[in-house]
Order: sequence, then C-alpha cells, then structure tokens
Amino acid sequence: MKPDTEESDAQGVNMNCPDLEGKRPESTEETECSSIPNGDSSAALSPRLYKRRWLMVFLFSSYSLSNAYQWIQYGIISNIFTKFYGVDYFAIDWLSMIYMLAYIPFILPVTWLLDKKGLWITALMANALNCAGTWVKVASVTPRLFGVTFFGQFLSAMSQVFILGMPSPLASVWFGTDEVSTACSIGVFGNQVRLRKNQLS
Repeated sequence: MKPDTEESDAQGVNMNCPDLEGKRPESTEETECSSIPNGDSSAALSPRLYKRRWLMVFLFSSYSLSNAYQWIQYGIISNIFTKFYGVDYFAIDWLSMIYMLAYIPFILPVTWLLDKKGLWITALMANALNCAGTWVKVASVTPRLFGVTFFGQFLSAMSQVFILGMPSPLASVWFGTDEVSTACSIGVFGNQVRLRKNQLS
C-alpha cells in the first residue's frame, strides 16, 4: 500500500503544481510552487527565495515613487503654470484629477493583464508608460503645448494603474510567507513617501 500512497501524493502535488507534472521533487526547497497538496495541509511546499528579491522590491518602490511624484507636480505650483500655459486653475487641476479618472475604466483590464501575463510584462508596461509620460511632459515645456502636457500626464496616470496593483503579487511571488507583509509595505512605501513630500511642498 505504501507505493500507492506515494503515487497519490505525487498526483496531489502535480494537480497543484502543473509545472511538476511527471516529476517528483527531491525536497521542498527545489520547487517554486507553494501550493498545499490535496488532503495534506502539513506538507506545504516552500517557495525558492532569491537574494535579489530585496533588490526587486526596492526597484519597484523607486519607480512607484517617481510616478507618485508626477501626480500633483503641477498642482503644488498651479499659480505658476496657469500663467505659463495661459490656462485657468481648473485646467491645471485636471492634470492631477486625470490620475484618479484613468484608474476607474482601466483597473479591470490591467488586473486581467497582471493575472494572465504576470509581473514581468506588467512591470515593463508600467515603466514604459511612466518613462514616456515623463519625456512627453519635458518636451511640452512651451506655453502653446498644454495639450501635449496633458497627454504626457495621461500616460503617467496609465502607469499608475499598473503600479498600484503590483505590491501584493510582487510580495507573494518573490517572498516567503514570513516576509510578505514587509515586502508589500516596502512596495507601497515609495508611493506614500512621495505623496507626503508633495503635500508638504
């Protein structure tokens, strides 16, 4: 009966970890699947932890910080930009409100993309949009190009939709169960630090 038990255990592991189908892991440290085999909650497989996981979370925190900085960068000195672009205060306010408005229609598609394509594609798209939005705004520093500035801000707002959904998946994929809360808080930390600094400016 013992071989049958081992075979059923292997099938339970394979059902939770499709990548291990046809294989028997030699130890729990050699698999990246953290699912619990069916019917045995004491045999949870531990994820493989890499030292570079802390670099990953700090990199994420840094570009989250750079994106949050752009949210109200115009609003904190709106009196200057109204004169520079020749627009009213309401138009300048829209440069910050577009961040919140873009979140409403795009959060569901972005969440679907994160689930289907994973962190790598989502992070690349977030950084690409953030970088593109920043350079578009740099190129629009001309009084007649307020529309271009608004477009650049929209690209940065789209990047924020990707960024806000990433801390939890990033922490759960790269970190162990006793590090998830710390990693998630570090991921959110950059965004919050930049917002507090903007508000104090």
